[in-house]
Amino acid sequence: MKAKEIVKNFYKSDAFRDSALLDTFIHPDVTLDWNSSKGFLQLNREEMLKLASEMQKAYDSSRIYITHIIEEEDTVSVRYIHYVKTIENPREEMILAHFMVIWELKAGKLYRGFQMSQLS
Repeated sequence: MKAKEIVKNFYKSDAFRDSALLDTFIHPDVTLDWNSSKGFLQLNREEMLKLASEMQKAYDSSRIYITHIIEEEDTVSVRYIHYVKTIENPREEMILAHFMVIWELKAGKLYRGFQMSQLS
């Protein structure tokens, strides 16, 4: 499967809220450098899995809308909007944040991510 298809499948899945599913997409040595409007984070595999578990507790549902996706060999750039519905108000969908990420893949898995986000 091409790198672009792997990344598309990742963002179309519920991996942001399902740590077991997320684990199928990420490399054992994955790292994500994340610059957000709240500061810089560097997440490893365990921290990414923990974040997915926290997302599942906080949000009733989650949806990604990809606006741009570009592939060059094993590197994929994605611009997307992350929508969520909270546990408290599952009828109202809201924008969590806007994201831009560059993923390097290794052995068909997400290996190195460079992400920027802006809260909505």
